[in-house]
Amino acid sequence: MPLNLPEGKRFAISLGPDLDAQSVWIGTFRSRSQSDLSRGEFGAVVGTPRLLDLFDRYGITTTWCIPTHTVQTFRAQVDQVVDRGHEVAAHGVWHEYVPKLELDEERRLLELQLAQHEKLLGMRPRGYRSPAIDVTDNTLGLLEEYGFDWDSSLQGRDFEPYRPRLVTDIDLEAGNTFGPPCGVLEFPVTWYLDDFPELESFKGNALIQSHDVVLKRWTDTFDFAHERCPGGVMTFTLHPQTIGRAHHILMLERFIEHVLQHDDVWFPTLSQLFDCWSD
Repeated sequence: MPLNLPEGKRFAISLGPDLDAQSVWIGTFRSRSQSDLSRGEFGAVVGTPRLLDLFDRYGITTTWCIPTHTVQTFRAQVDQVVDRGHEVAAHGVWHEYVPKLELDEERRLLELQLAQHEKLLGMRPRGYRSPAIDVTDNTLGLLEEYGFDWDSSLQGRDFEPYRPRLVTDIDLEAGNTFGPPCGVLEFPVTWYLDDFPELESFKGNALIQSHDVVLKRWTDTFDFAHERCPGGVMTFTLHPQTIGRAHHILMLERFIEHVLQHDDVWFPTLSQLFDCWSD
């Protein structure tokens, strides 16, 4: 079902930064390397102001998914995000790998991040993105129980928000069984619109993509969606420590310039998009 976008707007884009900073190295990569931690510091101290200035220049608002570890470690930079009018969504406590969490620990961490959001930022997040871009069989039910409006962790659509369903039974011979639609609205993501796996460089990493190749993929995706999927949304997962590098942020600028050749594209927060949805 398409979104009920404002009059004159055909398509929406969420350039959603995940401000993981040092937590991604500590949580996902289990690293205590000072070199890795300094990359996270770059994302907060250099990449974040660059992105904020870029968004200001083009009049773009978006949703930043931020672990509460980042809020506490780089409070000044997170305050800049809020002060510039952007939304902050839940993104874990320490970028924990959600699929490995038992129910009690997942609940504890969800309650902790909600409490920390309210204490540190004075507001309760309306949305959630799993730090792993993956969930457990319990995650969606917990999000619904704790009053979240939306999730952005799954990949069951490309440009259309939807009510996700869990696979409740996997049967190789008789087919899978789905449970009922979840109460939270899903804003689907995709690794194709995630800068980190394609553009982040590691020692000995041979998988890094040319940013020209990535830019072509993004513009092709937009061109298809804008023409054929009116009322849809293209949801990015960007990382200030990756997209904030000089050559990558120039690529992002070129993508935005391509999009802005169309005056019917809207750059809202994900909660603004949620308010445009009706089942």
